Amino acid sequence: MGKKFKRDLSSLGDIFEFIDEFSVKTGLDESVVFTMNLVVEELFTNMVKYTSGNTNKILLELKKEENNLIIHLTDFDVDPFDITETAEVDTKQSLEERRVGGLGIHLVKEMMDKIEYEYKDRQSKIILIKHLEN
Repeated sequence: MGKKFKRDLSSLGDIFEFIDEFSVKTGLDESVVFTMNLVVEELFTNMVKYTSGNTNKILLELKKEENNLIIHLTDFDVDPFDITETAEVDTKQSLEERRVGGLGIHLVKEMMDKIEYEYKDRQSKIILIKHLEN
């Protein structure tokens, strides 16, 4: 199931409703829905914040295949930004020593089992996979 959302933080409410609708149809438990909301909010927010001036909508696709939850976020007419290549965050450093940024993507990487990135024809696609319990 997929839907395009306006590139604006005000779209987050509609995104959460879309995720809830999907979770009801597929019978996902609350902990999985919490994870979905968190990772999609983080990545959608980054797409909005770091591509100012772009008015294209962002496509969110959700699938449940066997014991896997698959989330696709596609951003159109953008430069590449491969989140799989971002530097690891040293969470053992004090706040004063730690560089600014990167914690949200770190959290996404920790919460998902697999992350893939595709870039073609100025389309940036992030694919997130979460293994579900039986």
